Amino acid sequence: MPESSPIFAVVLAAGRGTRMKSNRAKVLHTLCGVPMVNYVIEATRPLLPEGLFVVVGHQADLVEAVLPPDATPVLQKEQRGTGDAVRVALESLEGQEDGVLLVVNGDGPLVSDRTLGELLERHRSAGVGATVLVAKLEDPSGLGRVVEEAGVVRIVEERDASEAERKNRLVNLGLYAFELAEIRDAIAGLESGNDQGELYLTDVLETIGRRSRAVTYKLKNPEEANLVNDRAQLARAEEILRRRILDAHMRDGVTVRDPASTHIEASVEIGRDTVILPGSFLRGDTEIGSDCVIGPSADLLDTKVGDGAQVEHSVGRGAVVGENVTVGPYSFLRPGTVLEAGSKVGAYCEVKNTRVGKGSKVPHLSYIGDTEIGEGANLGAGTITANYDGQNKSRTSIGDGAFTGVNTNLIAPVTIGADSYTGAGSVVSKDVPPGRLAVGAPARAIKESPQSRRKREMNDGEGGLTR
Repeated sequence: MPESSPIFAVVLAAGRGTRMKSNRAKVLHTLCGVPMVNYVIEATRPLLPEGLFVVVGHQADLVEAVLPPDATPVLQKEQRGTGDAVRVALESLEGQEDGVLLVVNGDGPLVSDRTLGELLERHRSAGVGATVLVAKLEDPSGLGRVVEEAGVVRIVEERDASEAERKNRLVNLGLYAFELAEIRDAIAGLESGNDQGELYLTDVLETIGRRSRAVTYKLKNPEEANLVNDRAQLARAEEILRRRILDAHMRDGVTVRDPASTHIEASVEIGRDTVILPGSFLRGDTEIGSDCVIGPSADLLDTKVGDGAQVEHSVGRGAVVGENVTVGPYSFLRPGTVLEAGSKVGAYCEVKNTRVGKGSKVPHLSYIGDTEIGEGANLGAGTITANYDGQNKSRTSIGDGAFTGVNTNLIAPVTIGADSYTGAGSVVSKDVPPGRLAVGAPARAIKESPQSRRKREMNDGEGGLTR
């Protein structure tokens, strides 16, 4: 067949996956943060298929929701086997006379674009009607055996195999390249030979082989043969994918101290010379800059971390950590948190929907929520923003250079002015003017703050030198 003949890809994703023992369709289970079916879809992209079809059935709406925009879902109303699934997909190609149909299972997340390309190349160079991807496994238990004789390929299921056939370790991996005209004719004549009334795609191979020959292509990388049918296989496949992700980051200049205990999802970006310490989980749309130290035991989801930052034994959810910021140990950055350059959130702090200005510090034992903190401020140990009155959330504003004493309670809505101070144990429910010291419960502004006085005296001194 000509090299220029169009390619059409069909991903089989309609099954329930009963061995997963799950309320969720098998192809929706995630590996390193990505639904299983999407790995298979991405593997087809370098082949530049003119059409990409995903056969959906069980929980079709949920499966369709995770598909990329260029994947066309095709509904298999009744799950009547892989042969019927391909028949449904072929209805979307009515009128298309020539081309190659690439059929891949949605439960093979480890298959690479390279392997699919080699399968396609083997198919085209052999000039046959069908090509099937096979592998020779040490333990082929439970898999269909492949028998190839004089241009005819048969798949013998293990339960139907003879003793001699069981000793054959060549197995079917469920990936095929078909000439479009051949598969269309073979599917039209496919009949069910089982009590369930299911149509199996494996049954068409012998038919096509007798008419226009079929061949096999042996998988070069054995780890790609790991299909996912149960939770144990899911874990093994995820371990392989996790290692691939870590290896890619390390090749790009990231140090991972203990790959065995480090989990980084496929979507995460990390700059060079960053060090990831043991026990860390980086997930979702997390981005880590260069020269950072992350961990040990950092758990970051959808969190942006700037160059030179350090996050130790802490959790981030939808937070932004600026350049040269330090976080932790044992702090929680909740959604809406923005830590500007050079700021600090120390030990045992929770920060939510808050902006911490440049160089400001929340060193330890604080809850800061719905707050705007200026530059160069310092919040003493145990500073708490009381932002919720049982009905409404209110905001707190803390000005540049402000200082709160230990165990200060800020009853929102309230403003702590620039260069103002609060005494230890203060309960502040009214605004503190800039440059004032407030003490007590309830707190009252009683005199000029130490910070304001120092600045005034410094300015007076500089003025005296110039006169």
